[in-house]
Order: sequence, then structure tokens, then C-alpha cells
Amino acid sequence: MLTQPKPNNPTAARSDKAPGTPAPLKALERLRTDKADGQIRDHIRVMTGQQPYRHNHYTDESFYEHDQKTGIVRNIYGQRVLRVSEDFITGLLAGLEEEVGDAAGEIMYKCGYQWGLEDMKNFSERAAREFEIALEKMTTGFMLETWWWPLTIEGWGTWRYDFRQRKQGLIFIDLFESAVAQSLGDVGKVVCYFYAGLFAGAFTTLAKRELACIEIQCYSMGEDYCKFLISTTKRVNAAAFWRNEGATTEDILRKLADVS
Repeated sequence: MLTQPKPNNPTAARSDKAPGTPAPLKALERLRTDKADGQIRDHIRVMTGQQPYRHNHYTDESFYEHDQKTGIVRNIYGQRVLRVSEDFITGLLAGLEEEVGDAAGEIMYKCGYQWGLEDMKNFSERAAREFEIALEKMTTGFMLETWWWPLTIEGWGTWRYDFRQRKQGLIFIDLFESAVAQSLGDVGKVVCYFYAGLFAGAFTTLAKRELACIEIQCYSMGEDYCKFLISTTKRVNAAAFWRNEGATTEDILRKLADVS
């Protein structure tokens, strides 16, 4: 989801539960070579020449499979996807706001959260078999980039994560080319609630404890990129209050130092 969605390169909205498929694991069989043995190890095998799996898919042609008879599109992992335009995104958000008003952001957050939980669960099972190593044995950077890569090619944007304040309980994510923010444009407020929920769900699964996430700056506020904070619910709620009171990103980061 790395690229700005345009009519000829739309965002892929993904359903992780393809009908009748144990999708990610079954689809891996198509990516295997005779070098793959399916054994889960404590380390990644270093191999030259032909690799056990084909890992990265840099073009639509290699990542998506189109069934012309049914009109169904799936990604390489067997998950069904829908190609949607910017008009779909703006229409969805506008319609939701018309129906529920200010609660639209919370609804989008919860949708993203559930997707994050499901997506990280599927990824954990798939990655362990694809790389023949237990997920907890992977380095953090390798694991996170492998998780985000399909989201990149599906049109959801590029990211940069910052763990420098991890010991203080703070994780930051910079998101570039947000499908939501770039579709809505400069509207003077944060709009990427869906992404915040996605990050909260994914990192809750990885941390094995409840975490929350909030967007503290947004492309739709005239910023160059979107920035998210992942932390405890208490800290995220505090950051939400300050953000709503008009605090800048720098103000929020400074104030967080006093919240345990």
C-alpha cells in the first residue's frame, strides 16, 4: 500500500477471510520450491541459488491473481481484495460521518483494530512457514518490514517506525502517502483513524498486551506525513486530549514525559 491510490493504481481493500480457504497457509504451497522442507527452525537458513520460497512481489502482475470468470481478485497469499478508488474512500468516510457524526472516527478506529488483530494473526502463521523460523526468533526490523510489505504494494503507504523511546513505553510510526489523508486532502484535521486502529491491533498482538494508538499529526492538516503514537491507553487518551486542545506534535511529546 505504498503508492497513492489513483484510478489506474487503486488501493486494495483486503479481506483476510477468503471464503472456503485457509488462505495464507494454503497459498504458500504455490510459492514453495523443492528447497523448502517446512521445518520451523530457530534461525533463518542462509542459502545460495534457488530459494525455498519466492518472498517479495514488486509488481501487480506477480502479487495479484485475477479470476476473469468470477471477477474475483486475490493476492499471492490467497486473500481476497477489492480495488477501490479515491472516490470510494472519500464517499465511505463522508457517508459514515453523515450517519453518526463525530463517532465516525471511533468506528473507523475499531474497524482498523480488528483488521490489525486478524492480519497480524495471519501474518504470524504465514511468516513462520514462509521463512521456516518461529516469529519470535526474527529480528524486529525484518519481521515488521515483512508484515508491512503486502500493505505497501496494496496501496496503503510507506512507513518508518521509531523504537528509540521503547523503554519509556512509546513507539512512533511515520506514515507516508496515507490512502485516506491523500484522498481527502487538506481538511485541517486528523483523518487516519483506520490506520491508528490497524497499528494498535497489530502491536497489541506482537506485545501480547493491550496497546492503543493515536495520530498526532496528519497530512490532511498540511503536514508532510502522518505520525502515530503507540502506547498505553492512558497515554494515548492524554495525547488525544492535548491534540484536541490544539497542542502541536512537539507539545504532545514533551507532555508525555510526565505521564506514567
